[in-house]
Amino acid sequence: MNKRSHIHAHANRGEMIADAVANGMGSWRYIIIQSSIVLFWIVLNSLACLFWKWDAPPFILLNLIFSTQASYAAPIIMMSQNRQAARDRKRDDLEASEIDAMFTNHALLLRLNQQQLEILELLHASQPKQEVKRRV
Repeated sequence: MNKRSHIHAHANRGEMIADAVANGMGSWRYIIIQSSIVLFWIVLNSLACLFWKWDAPPFILLNLIFSTQASYAAPIIMMSQNRQAARDRKRDDLEASEIDAMFTNHALLLRLNQQQLEILELLHASQPKQEVKRRV
């Protein structure tokens, strides 16, 4: 099992919904669709002002719809951001523990290498010295 798989796991259905809403509302597709609906609403209501007007100027019903949408969207997006912050903290904690383990392992390896060098130096010092014959 990957050490980091628990970081991105959804704990419940509410978190999945919050992430999906935040991903959807944070996309160009959502902005284009919503802008098209608003433009259609404005054009249709402006043309209908001659016969029958369902949204009095200055578009009070449209304003109410936007306010209602914002009152629900903001907390849902904040839930998703809080969840992302919690994931970031978990990832940071895991990376910090991995770095600590890496430094501990490197320190142990360094100490082991130093001990090996000391042993080699002792072995080298204990061996009788042989004279090297020079060729003339």
